[in-house]
Amino acid sequence: MLELRGVSKIFPGVKALDNVSITFNPGEVHALLGENGAGKSTLIKIICGLYQPDEGEVLLNGKKVNFESFRDALESEISIVNQEIQVIPQYSIAENIFIDKIDKFARGGIVNWKQVNTEAARYLQMVGLDMDPTTIIAGLSAAQKQLIQIAKAISSNAKVLLLDEPTSSLTKHEAVNLFTLVTNLREQGIVIIFVSHKLEEVLTLCDKVSVLRDGKYVGTKDCGKLTKQDIVKMMIGRETKDNYLGQLDINQDNKVLEVKKLTQAGRFNNIDLDLHEGEILGFYGLVGSGRTELAKILIGEDTMDAGEVFINGEKATIRSMADSLFRYRMGYVSENRKEEGLILQETVRTNIGITIWKSIVQPLIKKMNLKSEESKAQEMIKALHIKVTNSDDIVGGLSGGNQQKVSIAKWLAAGCDILIIDEPSVGVDVGAKEYIHQLIWNLAKVQKKAIIVISSDLPELCTLARRILVFREFQIVGELNDINDRPYSYDELSGRIGQYLA
Repeated sequence: MLELRGVSKIFPGVKALDNVSITFNPGEVHALLGENGAGKSTLIKIICGLYQPDEGEVLLNGKKVNFESFRDALESEISIVNQEIQVIPQYSIAENIFIDKIDKFARGGIVNWKQVNTEAARYLQMVGLDMDPTTIIAGLSAAQKQLIQIAKAISSNAKVLLLDEPTSSLTKHEAVNLFTLVTNLREQGIVIIFVSHKLEEVLTLCDKVSVLRDGKYVGTKDCGKLTKQDIVKMMIGRETKDNYLGQLDINQDNKVLEVKKLTQAGRFNNIDLDLHEGEILGFYGLVGSGRTELAKILIGEDTMDAGEVFINGEKATIRSMADSLFRYRMGYVSENRKEEGLILQETVRTNIGITIWKSIVQPLIKKMNLKSEESKAQEMIKALHIKVTNSDDIVGGLSGGNQQKVSIAKWLAAGCDILIIDEPSVGVDVGAKEYIHQLIWNLAKVQKKAIIVISSDLPELCTLARRILVFREFQIVGELNDINDRPYSYDELSGRIGQYLA
């Protein structure tokens, strides 16, 4: 049993946790929920020894513990799967899984790598990832890295396991595999703390829900007695709006993006697709199915071996992100904002302005017009309701929802007409998710932007996409093209997509 009694944590100017008491029992999957900034991350870091409480105490099996570091928590059989990707890119999958346990495979200073890789393969199988454990991790997708982090956590044989947004980049199929694994761990009597913004998952998997709001404990309830709206009310004090946003006014006569016979050796073969003015096109598929990989070819981050891409009817040559942005006004919001989408140690102004620097350099003196940069940053902060003190706030200190808004804002600042948004609401709370969905919708509906949404979250595609392409093994195996005519339920959409993935 893990118990928190009267835990408080104060940072300069902020009381992150205020007298929080929660009990987590063995053999339960216990959800810890709240909006971004509610105190969940601070509480998790206290449990893991990364922070120490200013008031209150932590008890493990009835005994008070004082963790001075994460290593202390590990030695007390507490492990965590972090929301942020935390891997060593230059190392293999097996090395990442056992990085903190490699000594158990060594004798006389020599590591038995065959045994390391064999054991790693076993844990990869448990999380449903069919990959060679000797594969270097650098080139893998965010979802694959996430599954590797889960494999690493369960390899520690922890008695308390914290899962912080473990399915944020996973599709329904991968999530089901994870749920099976979590159910097995629950049957072994492990304490499982599950943090997620996907409330459907919480209601499916969890036994209990505890909610924090503004650093305070709201309450704990049995999942069997709750609805999604009950949880939302606990989290934000109000109900959310209906998911269906209506029909889009898609200009079928204006193809702003067209792909013909795109081929990449060993991956894609003769891919055709088009995107119209004012359309939101969804990409759906399992991890490694080719969704993000295709997007990176379109923006010039990767190359194709054959085929053609047309922008507004003219053949396009895109060899880099710079070509994509400056020549063709096409932007890409990465699924992995912390590694690829943002410069976390820089200001909000710098992150928003980076896409317009080329256009605001004063040619004679070769200096950037800082007033123009600030003006554009303020315009985006206001338009997207980014919660900051001022534009000099460091992006790494913002909540997940506000970081995602900044990630989108930098492409809007550049005036992109085509936006590819990869996992738009990954790691953001229900309130911020609702706002980001409305923002994307307005970009298509009002500003007539052409948008591709890549998402592992089917309810998100129900809300946003008015046409969906289904990917499997680097091919487009299905298309749902009647979604703009009427609202689809989650179950109906899931059933239709499932036919293509069977």
